[in-house]
Amino acid sequence: MTQLTDELVTFLEGEKLVMLSTIDYENETPNVSAISWVKSVDKGNIRFSVTTNSRTVQNVKHHAGVVLTVIGLETVYSIQGKATILEEAMAGVSLKLAKINVEIDQVMETMFWGAKITTEPKYEKTYNKKKAEELDEEVYKALMN
Repeated sequence: MTQLTDELVTFLEGEKLVMLSTIDYENETPNVSAISWVKSVDKGNIRFSVTTNSRTVQNVKHHAGVVLTVIGLETVYSIQGKATILEEAMAGVSLKLAKINVEIDQVMETMFWGAKITTEPKYEKTYNKKKAEELDEEVYKALMN
């Protein structure tokens, strides 16, 4: 597949744990990060946000190719694409966060044969719940602008 399915677009509307793979800009090795501010813009693009001082920002500047690993819908998806930094510091967000777009090249189901995911990964924010919700709202709004 070369784009997201309707199910994946809908799945990425909620807060999801997504693994992001980039190529480290200094030592050319794979770098994997857990991210949660992820939204599908449409079937061909995904946007995410990380702190401006994240190694991910430098990695994307040097190597546009990325893979987003999504665990859900009873399987595992590897979404390959080209990342572009749209904003190094998003306006209207109280933290210094970069906005990064991934233009999707390929979507592959990568779950091993004969199995399915029975429980999706979940996470819990461990800081002030009200502030977390306010920040999430700022980030998701800025990601889609």
